[in-house]
Amino acid sequence: MLAVAASAQQASTAAPAAHPPGTAIASGHRLATEAGLEIIAQGGNAFDAAVAVSSTLGVVEPISSGLGGGGFFLLHQASTGRDVMIDARETAPESASPDKFLDKAGKLDPSRSINGPWSAGIPGLPAALVELAGKYGRLPLKQSLAPAIRIASEGFPVYERMAKGYALRREEMEKYPGTREVYLRNGRPIQTGDIFRQPELAHTLTLLAEHGRDGFYKGETARKLLAGVKQSGGKWTAAELASYQVKERAPIQFDYKGWKITTAPPPSSGGIALAEMLQILEGYDLKGMDPVQRTHLTVEAMRRAYRDRTFFLGDPDFTTIPQKVLVSKDYALGLRSTINPEKATPSDLLSGNPTPLEDEETTHFSIIDAEGNRVGATQTVNLLYGSGLIPKGTGVLLNDEMDDFALKPGTPNAFGVMGYEANAPKPGKRPLSSMTPTFMENADKSAVLGTPGGSRIITMVLLGILGYDDGLTAQQVAALPRYHHQWLPDLIEAESGTFDQATVRGLEAMGHKLKLPGDTAAGGRGSSHVWGNLQTVEWDRKTNTLSGGSDPRNPVGAALVRPGTP
Repeated sequence: MLAVAASAQQASTAAPAAHPPGTAIASGHRLATEAGLEIIAQGGNAFDAAVAVSSTLGVVEPISSGLGGGGFFLLHQASTGRDVMIDARETAPESASPDKFLDKAGKLDPSRSINGPWSAGIPGLPAALVELAGKYGRLPLKQSLAPAIRIASEGFPVYERMAKGYALRREEMEKYPGTREVYLRNGRPIQTGDIFRQPELAHTLTLLAEHGRDGFYKGETARKLLAGVKQSGGKWTAAELASYQVKERAPIQFDYKGWKITTAPPPSSGGIALAEMLQILEGYDLKGMDPVQRTHLTVEAMRRAYRDRTFFLGDPDFTTIPQKVLVSKDYALGLRSTINPEKATPSDLLSGNPTPLEDEETTHFSIIDAEGNRVGATQTVNLLYGSGLIPKGTGVLLNDEMDDFALKPGTPNAFGVMGYEANAPKPGKRPLSSMTPTFMENADKSAVLGTPGGSRIITMVLLGILGYDDGLTAQQVAALPRYHHQWLPDLIEAESGTFDQATVRGLEAMGHKLKLPGDTAAGGRGSSHVWGNLQTVEWDRKTNTLSGGSDPRNPVGAALVRPGTP
């Protein structure tokens, strides 16, 4: 992790600065952050930089994202004041009906939902890169993709998380000839410190750079993708690959104690959940509370939002979502009235079943440029190394996003979670996600933040927003300790060191059950020692300074600032 604050000139205290003094970028890998700044130096804007950062993350973080996956890109265009989200979520192939994921006994077969060709949705990330460059950027796509192409060709050192992740997924990944060609060196799997070169991925990126959409969704790359899926036992069609389109969606916007919050709409569940939680919490003076009371009320807000996530949310093109009600202050007021300030609400009193999850292998980056453009992007291949399948000759690791659908309503998937009709798969439908890229803005400051972390993404972003509201710096926000409640299982999970013993005892006295690292007595997934990989940037208009925060949990991430004027 590296975070570098801006050393910018001081602005007059009489009026906030009109433009940031340069560009700030925070991402999960230093090479990706540097790629974005390289494009800025060549005359690009935040959207060109986003193409460079996104594509480079796909090269250096294959464990988390890439051309074979998808994501959400939240954009603010300074010249027009427009906010928009590019939805590049993967879509279900026509062949992926729920029965394809059941075994002979009619039970959910996790070997199909998380591994290999049947687990993969039609990728959306390449289309998003084309959209960003063509509609919002200043530079040719070829120029913005150049850093990723160079790094894929020349290679980069394998880091510990990448090598350990491969070791965990090795058995599945080495079933496929295309994957073996990329990840084995003379029969030996990649190891920390190896130089990892991906010439086939460099070629695929070059075709995308030269031919735009058709360089991926048609032609040579498409033929290789279709052949690789078919040879591995799956079924995609040329028509559904060629017809993939990103969608521009209006973000969710609401106010929280003087902050304008702009965040992701469905098929992300994050924006609606954030609106519910923050508008519940705005009725309390959190800053004046002791840790027990503050945590209790925050958990109760989490509990209610995650309950609604389960029943109401899915792809808005296929599911009717009562969004206007769910994000209203009146609805939040009603939810707040059900909270006992002195006692936990048992989740079984809020009727329903467990919420769908998304795994933790995702990545996020945040950008503010010298014109005031902003990008918050969260992208993923879903689980660790996605499906494990690289169609031969492409270098493209396919996602396993089909596991994010409710493949058998009311039946736990491989991670013990359930979903319902609102998130059932249909051809062309996008699975529900927790990815929550978010903007915060008040009279003095603008910030961009987001994180990976599965179903915990939303609560980590919530805690980050509350941290900024408390007056923390960007780096302090990135380092905040984290806790989470998702309605069912009825547990507060937390990282190591989040709560002291007095807080634990106080929460337990209120009726809360806690799942802490090392605790195997309670139910649920278990609580790991550290979560997420939050990346955030902030512009302080009063001092006209930029700063970035890169999660200290991730040693290869970087938040960097490049001075400069628009």
